[in-house]
Amino acid sequence: MTIVLPTLVAAVLGLLFGAGIGYFIRQLVASRRSSMAESRAQQILNTGKSQAQDIILEAKNTALKTLEESKKEEKERLAQLSRIENLLTHKETELEQKAKELGQEKEQLNSKTGEVMALKTQVEETRARQITELERISGLNRESAKAELTTKIEEDSKDELYRKIHKLDLDNEEEIEKKAREIVTTAVQRYAGSHISDSMTTVVSLPSDEVKGKIIGKEGRNIKAIERLTGVDVIIDDTPEALVISGFDPVRRQIARMAIEKLIADGRIHPAKIEEEVEKAKDEMNSKIREEGEAALFETGVGPVDPKLTFLLGRLAFRTSFGQNVLQHSVEMTHVAGMLASELGADVSVAKKGALFHDIGKALDHEVQGTHVEIGRKVLQKFNMDPRVVLAMEAHHDEYPYAILEARIVQAADAISGARPGARKDTVEVYLKRLEELERIATSFEGVEKSYAIQAGRELRIFVTPTQIDDLGAIKLAKDVARKIEEEMKYPGEIRVNVIRETRALEYAR
Repeated sequence: MTIVLPTLVAAVLGLLFGAGIGYFIRQLVASRRSSMAESRAQQILNTGKSQAQDIILEAKNTALKTLEESKKEEKERLAQLSRIENLLTHKETELEQKAKELGQEKEQLNSKTGEVMALKTQVEETRARQITELERISGLNRESAKAELTTKIEEDSKDELYRKIHKLDLDNEEEIEKKAREIVTTAVQRYAGSHISDSMTTVVSLPSDEVKGKIIGKEGRNIKAIERLTGVDVIIDDTPEALVISGFDPVRRQIARMAIEKLIADGRIHPAKIEEEVEKAKDEMNSKIREEGEAALFETGVGPVDPKLTFLLGRLAFRTSFGQNVLQHSVEMTHVAGMLASELGADVSVAKKGALFHDIGKALDHEVQGTHVEIGRKVLQKFNMDPRVVLAMEAHHDEYPYAILEARIVQAADAISGARPGARKDTVEVYLKRLEELERIATSFEGVEKSYAIQAGRELRIFVTPTQIDDLGAIKLAKDVARKIEEEMKYPGEIRVNVIRETRALEYAR
């Protein structure tokens, strides 16, 4: 206990001594740092003052320099204004002098004008006195003398004038006829397109003769379904690996061909599948018609038109006139009309459009009453076609007057295209009109859904709506149609009227 106490005291004293020394050293270091910071701050302050003085001096120099330049520019501007003022003063003086001179010249002109007017009056009075004296001496007034002189000259020159006029007429007529022949010959030679008459049949190639049995079907149900849905005759004879589709309507033949080819490729041939493929073929046919119209516009260079008008133009590819394809005829006419218009200096665009659309009414003449010219006029007007194009196309059958030169060009191109050897066949046109008339008579009766003239017009198939016509009504309809055909048409042999009434029940299992 005696030893521990002094040790604790010594330890406490040591701690106090260490703390005092540490505090002293800390104060010494802090004082030294403070001194160094003040010295650094003073140095920065001195540097800042020096830089501020340099900046102020530089700014003063810049200001003095700018002031001097401004004074110099102001001096130059004042000098320039002074020069301009002197120039304006000089010009003003010159203008005043010229105005003074013009005033003097005007006075001189006025004076001379008065002198001229006086001389003119004297000349007129002198001339009047001379005419009066001449009339007194000749015993004729001025008008009588003029008329007598004119009559004398006409009598002396009449025979010579007649001879010259007659010679000019002959020369001009010969020259005009020669020029017209050259123009037509040039146009025909430049366009030497081929032309063939459309036939009434279409041949479909078969992969083998075994397919014929599938197409005929059990008890002929498949071939009957094809003929009923498409309105054509399907002829299966001894020709190897081929069948013939016969019909006067090219659209129906094309639809039947497309449907049969798809059925052959699919392999499943039965009435339900046939009906499905025929509907698909009709849709594809619309696309093909549109493509034909676009191809015709591209080939002739007429340019784009309304899509509906393009579709109507494409329908002409499946329309014939005297055995000649109407669209091919229109395209040929367009080329010829363009060449004729170019040679004659007419509007080429109007002539080509008038030729291309001259038969557009034939695309609707089965659906709309009226001549194809009148229907075509209404169609073009509906689609806001240039009125000159309508004037150019409406006169090609002399139903309307030739209002413009392009109308005569279209008529000439139509004659050139239609008159080429082999282009048309009258017998084919007569045959087609007879078939169309048969179908028209059938569809004129109420309750008829559709009708087809087949077998070269020897049979008329009529499909009726079963809800409107019953079995007895179908028998009566056949007699009425046959009687009307006898009254309104002339035809060789006899025509079989076949009225078909069928009822279908359709339901879906879901």
